[in-house]
Amino acid sequence: MQFGLLDVFPIWLLIPITLAIGAGAVEAGYRVAVWRKRRAKDRTEAPAAPMVAATLGLLAFLVAFTFGAAASRFEERRQAVLAESNAINASYLRAQMLPEPTSANARALLREYVDVRLAAARPSQFAEAIARSEELHQRLWAEAVVAAQKERSPMTSLFMTSLNDVFALHQRRVTAAVYNRIPAAIWTGLYVLLVFAMLVVGYYEGMSGTRHTLAVYGMVFAFSVVFILIADLDRPGRGLLEVNQQSMVDLKKSMSQSP
Repeated sequence: MQFGLLDVFPIWLLIPITLAIGAGAVEAGYRVAVWRKRRAKDRTEAPAAPMVAATLGLLAFLVAFTFGAAASRFEERRQAVLAESNAINASYLRAQMLPEPTSANARALLREYVDVRLAAARPSQFAEAIARSEELHQRLWAEAVVAAQKERSPMTSLFMTSLNDVFALHQRRVTAAVYNRIPAAIWTGLYVLLVFAMLVVGYYEGMSGTRHTLAVYGMVFAFSVVFILIADLDRPGRGLLEVNQQSMVDLKKSMSQSP
C-alpha cells in the first residue's frame, strides 16, 4: 500500500511530536524577542499583534481547508463501501437466473469475493486481498462469457453490466484508499506554517514582556488535535477513525442464508 508523508508515525506518536514542534517554536520566538530587546534598547518596533493575527488566521484557514478535504475523502470511502456492497448483491441476485453450472459457480465466486473485500479493509491483508480480488474479477468474467455463449438473454446482459459495476467500484475503492491522499506538499506547508505562526506568537510575547503560557500552549494543543484528526481521516484502516464495513458484513450474512 502506498503511504502518505506521516504514515510512518503512529497516531499516538504524532500527538507529542506536533505538540513539541509547536511549543518549541513558541519558546524559540520568545527567546529571539528577549535577545532583540537586550540588543536594541533604544529602538522601537511596530506592534506585532497584527502579524500574529494574520499568521494565525492563515494557519487556521489552511487547517480548515485540509480538514475539509480529508473529511470529504473519508465520506467518499464510506459511500464506496455501500455502493460496492449493493453492486455485489445485484450481481449475486442476477447470477441466480443464469444457466447451471454457471449460476452456482458465479455465486460461489461472489461469496468468496465478499470475504476478500472485507479482508482488504485490514492493512496487513490489503495487498494480498487486492491481488485476489483482481483474480476473482477474471474468473467471474469468464463465467459471464460462458453464460453468454450458451444463452444470449437479457439476464445475461444484466449480469455482465452488474459485474462491470463491481469492477469499477473496486477500482474506485483502491484509488480512494491508496492514491487519493493529502499530498506531502500540503503536510509540509501545514507544519512549516505551524512553526512560523508559533514563532510569531512567542516573539510577540517576548516583545510585549508578558507571557500567557497556559493560553498559548492550549492553542498549540488545539492545533495539534486538529492535525491528528486530519492525519487519522487520511489513513484508511490504520487509525482510530475507520470506514464502517457493516453493509459488506450484512451482505455476507444474507448470502450465507440464501439457498
